[in-house]
Amino acid sequence: MSVTATAVHPYPKTLHPIHATLLAGTVPLFLGALLSDLAYRSSYEVQWANFASWLIAGGLVFAGLALLAALAGLFRSRGGERRPIYFLLLLAIWILGFVNALVHARDAWAAMPTGLVLSAIVAALSIVATGVGLSRRVGAPA
Repeated sequence: MSVTATAVHPYPKTLHPIHATLLAGTVPLFLGALLSDLAYRSSYEVQWANFASWLIAGGLVFAGLALLAALAGLFRSRGGERRPIYFLLLLAIWILGFVNALVHARDAWAAMPTGLVLSAIVAALSIVATGVGLSRRVGAPA
């Protein structure tokens, strides 16, 4: 008598826990940079611009590592399971975050209002990318 077994995966593919942690770490860092820029805009205290610069640098580290993990996941997934929108969101976050870091590298007064606008865009994209990345159907076909 022969028995045939098939592997059934009842749960959709999700992110690896380290990848999810890196992805979720971008939100508070970029959101903190936005809040620091808002605090600088209302108080003109230079230290808030310094806080924003450091938070952006930390967000770039987390976003860069999450981007590398998303790239590896893009190549490891089967042809029908690829969803490049998540990768493209992370790429946009990293590029705009890098431009934001360059803007914040200038004098604090010169970084406004461009730095504030870029911080708002990057924080919003970070929240969207985290929502897309942590959804339960990341690797499943659309």
